[in-house]
Amino acid sequence: MKAVDARIPTPLYHQIFLILRGQIVEGRLKPGAQVPGEEELARQFNVSRITARRALAELAAEGLVTRGRGRGTHVAARDHEPPPVHGGVEGLIENLMAMGLKTQVELLDFSYEAAAPDVAAALRIAPGEEVQRSVRVRSLVDGPFSYLTTYVPADIGRKFGRKELGREPLLGLLEKSGVVIDSAEQTLSATLADTRVAPALKTVIGAPLLRISRIVQDRSGRPVEYIVGLYRPDRYQFRMSLDRVRGEDRNTWSASVAPATGEPSAAPRSRNREKK
Repeated sequence: MKAVDARIPTPLYHQIFLILRGQIVEGRLKPGAQVPGEEELARQFNVSRITARRALAELAAEGLVTRGRGRGTHVAARDHEPPPVHGGVEGLIENLMAMGLKTQVELLDFSYEAAAPDVAAALRIAPGEEVQRSVRVRSLVDGPFSYLTTYVPADIGRKFGRKELGREPLLGLLEKSGVVIDSAEQTLSATLADTRVAPALKTVIGAPLLRISRIVQDRSGRPVEYIVGLYRPDRYQFRMSLDRVRGEDRNTWSASVAPATGEPSAAPRSRNREKK
């Protein structure tokens, strides 16, 4: 097993929880398999039994394991694996539209506010200029998978309201408002679930999340939407197709143009398809 590190701010018990959770989600610990007990975990990770016990308690609280006196701890059985959503670079806008139509959305917050410096920079407006801000959670049958914070220039946002945003995809509302969407730029990184996001995504504080920030532009090049999406990696996967490009001096990989579904799929994990 991976080691834990007392020098980082994440508590030791939660580090152990994340390691075991990853093994369960990825299928290395299958339903019915026995999970190491408190004494064994304490020895493996060089921690106290109290720390090991708390890690197992977190697994049980999330429904990943079952515990019984005299029977030990076992990976809980699941009726089926939750189907992850696949997002792709190719056909970005169309995929997001399809995702909006095939998932449930809950509008957590809707307001107009002064643009913070980072939002103003993304939308290329003056700091303090009014923007529409919304916070939404998207869910599949098995639960929430994304926490989306969106900013739209106020002159565009005034063309639709809370009611429409709570039932229709934002990209569709923008197009209905007369915006001709032309391109998007996005950045992928990782972050941890904080005290605000973790309950909304039904995960634990400190759980790893995929972070995707995206700036959508219209035909004139004006930014019309800035969105920061936080995704549960066990329910959302980012997929890309790669072509091998052979050059005179060196060979490189290049993203190829191929369709991506952008809808729920039963694939166990993301894959980069490499074409020889």
